[in-house]
Amino acid sequence: MSFIQHTADELIAILRLQNIPNIGDVIAKRLIAYCGSPQEIFKQKQNQLLKIDGIGTYTLKHLYDATFLADAEKEYQFILDNEIEVSYFEDAEYPRYLRNCIDSPVLLFNKGNIDLEGRKIISVVGTRNITSYGTAFCEQFIADLVPLNPVIVSGFAYGVDICIQREAINQGLQTIGCLAHGLNQIYPKVHKKYQADVLHNGGFFTEFWSTSSPERENFLKRNRIIAGMSEATVVVESAEKGGSLVTADIANSYNRDVFALPGRSTDKYSVGCNNLIKQQKAHMLTSAGDLIYLLNWDLQESPVKAVQKQLFVDLDEIEQKIYSYLQQEGKQLLDSIAFDCQLPIFKTSATLLTMEMKGVIRPLPGKLFEAV
Repeated sequence: MSFIQHTADELIAILRLQNIPNIGDVIAKRLIAYCGSPQEIFKQKQNQLLKIDGIGTYTLKHLYDATFLADAEKEYQFILDNEIEVSYFEDAEYPRYLRNCIDSPVLLFNKGNIDLEGRKIISVVGTRNITSYGTAFCEQFIADLVPLNPVIVSGFAYGVDICIQREAINQGLQTIGCLAHGLNQIYPKVHKKYQADVLHNGGFFTEFWSTSSPERENFLKRNRIIAGMSEATVVVESAEKGGSLVTADIANSYNRDVFALPGRSTDKYSVGCNNLIKQQKAHMLTSAGDLIYLLNWDLQESPVKAVQKQLFVDLDEIEQKIYSYLQQEGKQLLDSIAFDCQLPIFKTSATLLTMEMKGVIRPLPGKLFEAV
C-alpha cells in the first residue's frame, strides 16, 4: 500500500473528492464509475453529472469549490512529509473484505507493518469497562488462536479494544487499530505508550485526515471499517447499549459472522452480548474453538501429521483425562466430555483446542471430537 503508485494529480483528485460535503463514499464511487477516474469528475460539466442516478444539484453544490482543492493539496503534502501509505478502493492492496462493502472508504490511510495478504482476519470489540471475566477470556482467546496466526482488528480504545490488542502483541500476532481521527495524533492519549508496539506488530488504519479530531460521529463511521475489514466480528462484553453493538449490527448488514461471549443475566456488561445471542444476531462464543469451527478454519495440516512429527506428546492431567476418556468412549460431544470428565464447559472447550493443536484429537462434524 503506497501513495507511490498514484501520481500527485491522481491522489489530490481522490482527496478532493473525499473531502467535499454531500458526497459520501457511495456517491463518490458512482461518480468515479461514470467518469472513469477522479480527475475526470472535475472536468465534467454539472449538467452531464446530473444524468447520473441519485445525483442532484444539492450533491454537486461544492464540487467545483477551489477551497477543497487547496485543502486536498495540503493533505497530500502531509502524506508525503509523514510517509503515510494510502490505499485507494480500486487498488489490489485495499483490504479485500472491506472492498466488498458498498460504503467502504474511497481512500484509506495507514502506517505500520501491515500485511493482510492471504491472512485470516477477525475484529474484536466490546465495552470500555472490561471486567476480569472479559479480560480472562481475551487472554485465553488470543492464546488459543496463535497457531492460526490471524490478524486482530479493533478500535484501540479503552477496555476490550486495548486488552485484545495488547494480548495480540504479547503473543506475536499482527494487530490493527482503526482510528476515528487522523494519523497525526493518538486517542485516547494514554494509549500512546502502546503506539510503537502496534506499529511494529501491525499498524493503524483510518479514513480521516490530519485535520480531523476524534468526534463522536467519527467513531460511528470508524465502526464500519472494523466490521468491514474482517470475516467475523467478536463482541466480548457490552452493556445493553454501546458502540460494539453498532459494530455488530454493521457486520450483520455486511453478511459477516458475529460472535458474542455470553455472561450471567445479572452482569451489566453481559446484557448486550446475551441479547445478541438471544435475538440470533450472534453465535454464542465460549472459546476460540467455537469460532474456528463455525468459520471452518483449519490448522493447515492434519492432526495425523502432527502426531507423526511428535510421537511422544506431553499432556497435562486434564488433557490426559480427556484423551483417555475419548480413547475409551470413542466420538463424543463437547457437553458429554465436560459432564463425564466433570469439567466446566469453558475449560473443556479450551483444553480440546489445545489438544487439537498438539495433534492428539480431532474435531468432527456435529461438534463431535475423537482421539487420534
